[in-house]
Amino acid sequence: MGLKEKLRDLARTETQLEADEIRERTLEDPSVAQACSTPLVERRPATVAGCVRCTTMPPRQSVPVLVAELFDGKRSVNLVWIGRRRIAGIEPGVFLKAQGRIAKVKGQPTIFNPDYQIVPTK
Repeated sequence: MGLKEKLRDLARTETQLEADEIRERTLEDPSVAQACSTPLVERRPATVAGCVRCTTMPPRQSVPVLVAELFDGKRSVNLVWIGRRRIAGIEPGVFLKAQGRIAKVKGQPTIFNPDYQIVPTK
């Protein structure tokens, strides 16, 4: 590591360093790396992977909904499970690989009821 890289690392914020760590972890798997490099096109199937940043349950009167924000180090995607209030294993800090059709909800890429796989920690 040269002086230029060391100076660049010193100038980064903690958030940027965390995003870089998540990106490196996400790109370890070749199939996930390919999925993360493809653009998310609305109404097209996509595979996404990354770390769950947060989970929320928006207040709804009739149907329970669980929303997880998945962050791959560069972009985030909302994963929405309709009819669920909680899913075992889906919590902040967990790495997931998810597949589904992309929809844009308020400009944010979203996958409803995705197929998902929890990626074990090495």
